[in-house]
Amino acid sequence: MDALILQILNGLDKGSAYALIALGLTLIFGTLGVVNFAHGALFMIGAFCAVSLSKLLQFSYVTIDETQKDFLGNPLKVETPYIESWFGPELGASIIDWSVPLSILLAIPVMILVGLIMERGLIKHFYKREHADQILVTFGLAIVLQEIVKYYFGANPIQTPPPDALMGVSNLGAWFGFDLPYPNWRIVYFCFSALVITGVFAFLQFTTFGMVVRAGMADRETVGLLGIDIDKRFTVMFAIAACVAGLAGVMYAPINPPNYHMGMDFLVLSFVVVVVGGMGSLPGAVLAGFLLGILESFASTTWATTTLPGINQIIIYLVAIIVLLTRPRGLMGRKGVMEE
Repeated sequence: MDALILQILNGLDKGSAYALIALGLTLIFGTLGVVNFAHGALFMIGAFCAVSLSKLLQFSYVTIDETQKDFLGNPLKVETPYIESWFGPELGASIIDWSVPLSILLAIPVMILVGLIMERGLIKHFYKREHADQILVTFGLAIVLQEIVKYYFGANPIQTPPPDALMGVSNLGAWFGFDLPYPNWRIVYFCFSALVITGVFAFLQFTTFGMVVRAGMADRETVGLLGIDIDKRFTVMFAIAACVAGLAGVMYAPINPPNYHMGMDFLVLSFVVVVVGGMGSLPGAVLAGFLLGILESFASTTWATTTLPGINQIIIYLVAIIVLLTRPRGLMGRKGVMEE
C-alpha cells in the first residue's frame, strides 16, 4: 500500500507539470487555433526567472573584516549581499532563502510581456496559415530562445534550491498508521498546480471576460458580429497561457535544475498529453496530464523496468496510440478540431 500511494504521488507530481503546460497549449490552440511549439520555451523562461532572481538577490559587495584572519594572518575578504545590507542580515537572508517563491512576482509580468510580444510580433501573422507553417515557425522560435538562454546561462543545469523550511520530507502516512515520507516541495508544487488550474477554470467559467472567450472558442465569427473585439481577448488569453507555463517552470526549478533544453524535454510530452486529452479540450488536457503522469510513475518502478525494459520511456506514447486508435479525437476532444 505504501508503494502504491507513493507511485500515485510521484505521478501526480509529474502530472502537475504536464497538466499546466498542456493547459496553456490548449488555451492557445482553443482560442487562436495556433499549434505553438514554442510553449515549452515559455516553461523554460519561467524556470530561469527563478534562477535570475536568485542570482540577483545574491549580488554582493566585498568588505575587509579585520576581526577575521586567514592562515597567513591577513584580514579576510567578506562578501555581503546588498539585500542584507538594505534590510538587515536576518530579513535579507530570509528573502534570499525564499527566492524561488518570490520569483512568481517577477515571472508574472515577464511572462505576460513575453507572451504579448510573441503573439503580436510573430504568431498573429500565422493565424490563417496551415498548421505545418505554425509548427515550423514556433519550433524555430523555441530553438532561438533556447540558444539565447544557453548563451547567457551556460549549458549546465543550475541548482535552484527551495526555501530551507520546505527542503525536508513529511510523513504523509502518519495519520493513517504507516510511514510515507515525501518531499515537502513536491507537495507544494502539486498544491500550487491545483491552485493555478482551478484559477484558470474559474476565470473562464465565472467571469464575463472568460464567458466571452469561451463563446469565441465555440463560434468566433458570431461573437465578432456582436461587436466584440474577440482578437484582443484572445491576445490576453495567449499572455495568460504564457504566464501559466512560466509559473509552472518557476515552481519546478527546485525539482529539476533548470537547463537550456528543459523546454524541449517537456514540450513533446505535453503535446502528447494534449492529443490524448483531446485537441481544444481544457478538461481533457488536465485529465490526460495527471493520468499519463501516474502511468509514467508506475512504469518507472523496478518491477516494470525489469519485466519490460524501457517501458518507462515509451509508456506515454503507447497510451497515446491506444487512445487515438479507439478515440481519434482523444479522451474529451471536441468535434471538428483538427478535422477537415
